[in-house]
Amino acid sequence: MTNWQVLQRLSRYFKPERWGIGGALVAFLAGSSTEPLIPLLLQQALDKGFLEKPAFPLWMVPVALIGLFMARGALSFAGTYMLQRSVSRVVLYLRRDLSNAVLRADAPLYSRLTPGVVVTKVINDPQNMAGMLGGAIITVLRDGTTVFALLVYLFYLNWQLTLLSLITVPLLRIGMRSVHRRVQHVGSVGYEAQIRLVSVVDDMARAWRVIRTFDAAAFEQGRFEREARQVQRFAVKSAAASAMMTPMSQLVASFGVAAIVTLAMWQAQQNGATVGEFAAYVAALLLVVSKTRPLTDVSQPIVGGIIVARASFDLMDTPPEPDAGKRVLERVQGEIVFDDVTVLYPGAEQPALDRLALTVAPGTTVALVGSSGAGKTTVVSTLLGFAEPQSGQVRLDSVPLPELTKASLRKQFAVVSQDIVLFDGSIAANVVYAQPFDAARVESCLRAAALWDFVCSLPEKLETPIGVNGSRLSGGQRQRLAIARALYKDAPVWILDEATSALDTESERAIQQALEQWQGQKTMIVIAHRLSTIRKADAICVMEGGRVIEQGSHAELLALDGRYAAMVKVQQAA
Repeated sequence: MTNWQVLQRLSRYFKPERWGIGGALVAFLAGSSTEPLIPLLLQQALDKGFLEKPAFPLWMVPVALIGLFMARGALSFAGTYMLQRSVSRVVLYLRRDLSNAVLRADAPLYSRLTPGVVVTKVINDPQNMAGMLGGAIITVLRDGTTVFALLVYLFYLNWQLTLLSLITVPLLRIGMRSVHRRVQHVGSVGYEAQIRLVSVVDDMARAWRVIRTFDAAAFEQGRFEREARQVQRFAVKSAAASAMMTPMSQLVASFGVAAIVTLAMWQAQQNGATVGEFAAYVAALLLVVSKTRPLTDVSQPIVGGIIVARASFDLMDTPPEPDAGKRVLERVQGEIVFDDVTVLYPGAEQPALDRLALTVAPGTTVALVGSSGAGKTTVVSTLLGFAEPQSGQVRLDSVPLPELTKASLRKQFAVVSQDIVLFDGSIAANVVYAQPFDAARVESCLRAAALWDFVCSLPEKLETPIGVNGSRLSGGQRQRLAIARALYKDAPVWILDEATSALDTESERAIQQALEQWQGQKTMIVIAHRLSTIRKADAICVMEGGRVIEQGSHAELLALDGRYAAMVKVQQAA
């Protein structure tokens, strides 16, 4: 997007706040209209206060000056408050759309951006962009309206001199254009460097155990130093490019001021203008110059705001997860059929699933076993709609998955994986997650997950905070809490992907007994490397190369003396 396109799109977020921005503009205009009164008072004081007896009492001078500055201060405060209030709401709108884009983005986004970068883009970028553009808008409204009012006053005093002062504008524009290009280039590269620095810090915070285990603190500090120096270098370049604007504008303005003062003195000698008139004109002219300097400095925050806004819109434009299904199923029986399904991930040479044929009857428990890379996790990803088959068809209760809406499809599944994800909240909030609260159900699920006794031992019971991703819990407690959350959802199909891998033998046995009471009522797909946990499954499917190479009960597969029997012997020997 060009800068103009970015600003046009950004204007849609400012449009709902047009009344607040309009009120700020009125306040700044009213405050700026008082600016010419300062040189006017100076003229009156010089012509009438010093050379002759003034027609006004002396006490009116401080009253007028103090009252003038009080009025200007009140109007400036009102304008700034209304504008900042509007800008803060624009930040809210941007964050809302960015979070919505992240929640609905297709899977490749999460492999491209780290969590820390996503946080920066959703939380910090809108605030930084609004801060830069909001400050620029305040400067333009406050100082720009003041310059306009002073120019009107200068034209009133001497239109010939004022017209002469405008000859510097084309020269100033030429210089500003080249500086703008430099600031934008350096700012864009600097923003990318800052995002890389955020990724490094995200790694440091997320993988601190691995870093200390490998004694890699010095290595990570080196990574941080390199990226931080890049950010610092581009920050200096950006500041240097922006700093060129002020001396350049002042140099151009000095030619105009010199010409105007010289011509004004010549006119005073020829026309007999008073000292007060000359002083008033020069004072107003110098006020224009002083107010113009912040306007030239405003280019850097505007360019910086455009760079950040462009990055925000790039995230908003991330393709959402495709969801072409129209059918909605309230609650399925749980029949699952893979009919010659092939799934090939982008960039992979071999398919993750290779013409897989698998049928899971309603209410049965099917275990998937096999070595890493056999396709077990891809079965789960395909069932949940995270992976799309290139050929074949997956059906749920005889309905092809593409015909179902994603929400309706995922409503039918409760998933517990070995990669536990918990939320920063209480135990109860994590069990109930996004569903109506039922205290009796929460207790029942925690008992089934062998976690109730632990919860009762805590001072705050169910309201105990668990920390970021359950950092205050042990690995086994985190996994039991995830199991309780899945139980609370009460979906017709359960997927347990190494769900008990982090548990001790006693806890695993308790949870296995709790799950066994649901056999025959729920369809269960269990992925396990520990074969002792799946002996009671109705069917065990041995996968290899994306296919099922053996299928049957535990006893049937042992009698077959094939791949499964060999796996059992290896684990028993171990």
